[in-house]
Amino acid sequence: MRSMRSTPARLRGRALVRDPDEGHRTSTPLELLYDLTAVVGVARAASSLHHELAADHIGQALIGYSTVFFAVWWAWMNFTWFASAHDSDDVPYRLLTLVQMAGVLVLAAGVTSASEDGEFLAVTVGYAIMRLGLVPGWLRVARDEPTMRLRAQRYALGITVLQVLWFLRLALPEDLQVPGFLVLAGCELLVPLWAERATGRPVFHSGHIEERYGLFTIIVLGESILSATMGIQAALDETGLTSQLLTIGISGLVLAFAAWWIYFDHPGHLSPTPDMAFRWGYAHVGIFASLAAMGAGLHLASEASSGHADERVAALAVALPTAGYLLGLALVMTSAGIAVTDERVFPKLGGAAVLVAIGATAPLSPAVVACAVVMVVLTTTMVLSGPPPARPSGRGEEGGLGEGVGR
Repeated sequence: MRSMRSTPARLRGRALVRDPDEGHRTSTPLELLYDLTAVVGVARAASSLHHELAADHIGQALIGYSTVFFAVWWAWMNFTWFASAHDSDDVPYRLLTLVQMAGVLVLAAGVTSASEDGEFLAVTVGYAIMRLGLVPGWLRVARDEPTMRLRAQRYALGITVLQVLWFLRLALPEDLQVPGFLVLAGCELLVPLWAERATGRPVFHSGHIEERYGLFTIIVLGESILSATMGIQAALDETGLTSQLLTIGISGLVLAFAAWWIYFDHPGHLSPTPDMAFRWGYAHVGIFASLAAMGAGLHLASEASSGHADERVAALAVALPTAGYLLGLALVMTSAGIAVTDERVFPKLGGAAVLVAIGATAPLSPAVVACAVVMVVLTTTMVLSGPPPARPSGRGEEGGLGEGVGR
């Protein structure tokens, strides 16, 4: 496999296959720029979730958030895994990445109409740009890498056909929109499994993928912190600093810190191996979606403290995403082959169960109490998950975020 990219190769726009054992493989500035664009879509989805929950449109909020978040996450994941195997960093590759970034912004512009009015045309157009922007990249691989030709052709075909079907879904009756989404989302998840069977094993750089997922976790967590801060600032401007608002602010900060701590110091996010690659990658959707939703919940809790949101809905909006985060972590760990009885897994399952119970009893306590209790549960889970694993004396060649962790 080729890992060196000469200037002539960049100028003529030739695809390549990156060496999965390449040393010092880290995220590129272009990948980080793409991530920042993708988080715009995540932020718009979380903002829409907050507004719909504040209006007590719970069903509409969950459907709108789930569909938009899936679109952003799935496009991000496909770009990430493609780049891990085929980042040629030439002019065509960079321009195709720009096209995909434009798709994120189009999708973000359509989030409000999708979540509030059920109008998904703009979101579908943005998603199609993001996905179809990857097709020429796969066709380049099919042209220039004979051993990868069938695999690349399957990706290009699957992506293209599904984009046509996504537009046809818009013509379905309203009562079939959600079932249509579920069917097509399932088909999207199957495309990589079908395409990769052409080579026998997925082609990617495990250390690079681990770093990419870790960095996206931090970026989404940052968006969540920003969302919570905006809610606290608005309430502070209206009511001044109150004990309730102070409690919510402290709880939100500790929640964010504990979420970071648990992900990076009690990992089930080991570098993925070929046999678990896709279930490892797919399982992260629960982590990403829950982190973004936590920020929306804390924003809502701040509004509830000043009487502008329902206390019960706000309490649920904090407790349930936090439970989802713990369940997502447990799922990633078990997908990596860690037993449910392992001390890094079962405390998370127990913590999630307690958080769901807190959500069920939300009408009995104000949102501020729920925030404080959720903070205690998450920090307790962090402690019960065991001490951080010993770090190796030297970092591996790859330099990934979790290199050597948990092995």
